[in-house]
Amino acid sequence: MRHNAPVSSTAPSSPLFQANHLFKRYGDVTVVDDFSFSIAPGECLGVIGPNGAGKTTTIRMCLGLTAPDGGSIEALGGLSMPRDGRAIKAQLGVVSQFDTLDPDFSCAENLMVYARYFGMSRREITPRIPKLLEFASLSHKADAKPGELSGGMRRRLSLARALVNDPKLLMLDEPTTGLDPQARHLMWERLQLLLQQGKSILLTTHFMDEAERLCSRLIVIDHGRKIAEGRPRDLIAEHLEPDVVEVYGNGALALAQSPLKDFAARVEVSGETVFFYTQDARGLLNALDGHKGLRTFHRPANLEDLFLKLTGRQIREDG
Repeated sequence: MRHNAPVSSTAPSSPLFQANHLFKRYGDVTVVDDFSFSIAPGECLGVIGPNGAGKTTTIRMCLGLTAPDGGSIEALGGLSMPRDGRAIKAQLGVVSQFDTLDPDFSCAENLMVYARYFGMSRREITPRIPKLLEFASLSHKADAKPGELSGGMRRRLSLARALVNDPKLLMLDEPTTGLDPQARHLMWERLQLLLQQGKSILLTTHFMDEAERLCSRLIVIDHGRKIAEGRPRDLIAEHLEPDVVEVYGNGALALAQSPLKDFAARVEVSGETVFFYTQDARGLLNALDGHKGLRTFHRPANLEDLFLKLTGRQIREDG
């Protein structure tokens, strides 16, 4: 569906980057629990899960910012973290959840200064800055400071900054959180361009449409453990019925225990809405015609349904 590439859900034989049996504990709490993954060249691997599932901690371990309590992290060429941490980081570009741009520097200066962290000379980076700003649609903002930019512009500048060292792999931790729909779509366009150029991406996100649009393979993580892995449409087909009918309005909740439930393989209630998951919605929709005052929405199953089935509908606190 959409832009999913035909990438196998199994681990590639020569991965660009891989983590093996990672563990991380804080006191008595296991935050990452025997978590393994690999990323192939040109692949976008998505990691989705509730707040506190271990996504950000995993990225921090991959970047050498947090030491794992067990497991290993390796990159193409026999590199290993932390032994070859500097060499691995030289192959990576990072966009974190939070804005880390320097507010005292212009857009162009932010790129210049960041490039110096990789040992790049002014002569090397100067010709690249206009191209990076053009990629981020910020050519007209080269001399503006981050405080003068919109949220979407700042996120695109962060992405451009992550590309200064021409990385093989981008690690993006919820890169579109807080953006309006227009800014989010523009960010998606830029990420799709990078994938077309052969870049690899490790993406964590809470936006299921983002994961389905960008990711060739997905991992669902909860309580630090991998609970599902595969291509988005394959996961939906494996875990869900194809049709979903949402019913809401006066008397909707009573339908969850009515004879209508026999039309569905599974019925769930969330707030004032009843969700009927079914192999074929036609019988249910015909039966609902006799219930006046109700509103219905018939749609195919999607990644949000998968996420909620595997991790639950209860709200998680950040952590």
